[in-house]
Amino acid sequence: MPRSFTLFTGQWADLPLEEVCRIARDAGYDGLELACWGDHFEVDRALSEPGYLDGRHQLLQKYGLSCWAVSNHLVGQAVCDAIIDERHRGILPSRIWGDGDAEGVRRRAAAEMADTARAAAAFGVRTVVGFTGSAIWHLVAMFPPVPESMIERGYTDFAERWNPVLDVFDAEGVRFAHEVHPGEIAYDYWTTRRALEAVDHRGAFGLNFDPSHFVWQDLDPAGFLYDFRDRIYHVDCKEARKRLDGRNGRLGSHLPWGDPRRGWDFVSAGHGDVSWEDVFRMLGAIGYQGPVSVEWEDAGMDRLAGAPEALARLKAFDYDPPTASFDSAFGSGS
Repeated sequence: MPRSFTLFTGQWADLPLEEVCRIARDAGYDGLELACWGDHFEVDRALSEPGYLDGRHQLLQKYGLSCWAVSNHLVGQAVCDAIIDERHRGILPSRIWGDGDAEGVRRRAAAEMADTARAAAAFGVRTVVGFTGSAIWHLVAMFPPVPESMIERGYTDFAERWNPVLDVFDAEGVRFAHEVHPGEIAYDYWTTRRALEAVDHRGAFGLNFDPSHFVWQDLDPAGFLYDFRDRIYHVDCKEARKRLDGRNGRLGSHLPWGDPRRGWDFVSAGHGDVSWEDVFRMLGAIGYQGPVSVEWEDAGMDRLAGAPEALARLKAFDYDPPTASFDSAFGSGS
């Protein structure tokens, strides 16, 4: 049975949802991973406005699309971040930003993430994808020297802020899929292990797999899938390409996306360094049954051309499983 392929709408939130539905249908997608910004999936309206969720369902059905996940990366980022500043003001709803007091922003963001679980459940969706933020990401260079107690406090802070939110996820029968991503409490292999330990491996907290963040860190995406196979709650297909040529650095040099002096960049799926065949074979091996969502980002390609091309490239690796082992024909039949 072929997988369901969805388009993540986060990079399309400047367009009305109906226009994105039309684009996704015409490109051959099966559904959408709805972003909780723009007009795509508004958490406050979902919980307060009669008929809002029915209207979202009707719009999806009009274009023959389904939804298996909603994503609230932007608000989730503010739950744990140590530094709350104009970057957050630029991405948060004004009701979450409020007066900009950092602790108030964190608390309102946590409450909104709990409400996202409630809205997702009311919508009939059982997975919320997002970020956690991090109280210790700014310490990643480890200078000035960072005592282990500061790192431990960061994971304690994460657990204290997210466990009450995850209690709501449990109550609503919804799972949170944290995207392992630089800037978050879990950004690579070992920090993922530590984050899971911090929340005592509770079932409400799992992972959104996005290999674009692994390749420039020299991590093995397929190996990550295998080791965390019981925690892969959602899959986003985004691509990155390295250009580490002795001048272009791994950390990006504060240069904008698409700048040729960067050491790596996001590109459309199939144009970078992710071994998608290894990824899809491993998804089959671990029994992942959920949707595969195309998160399209490429500073050098128009999205209207890139989104359908990315889907076609990825579908080429979505092999049907064999009906019998290839070596079964070697037997005598007795």
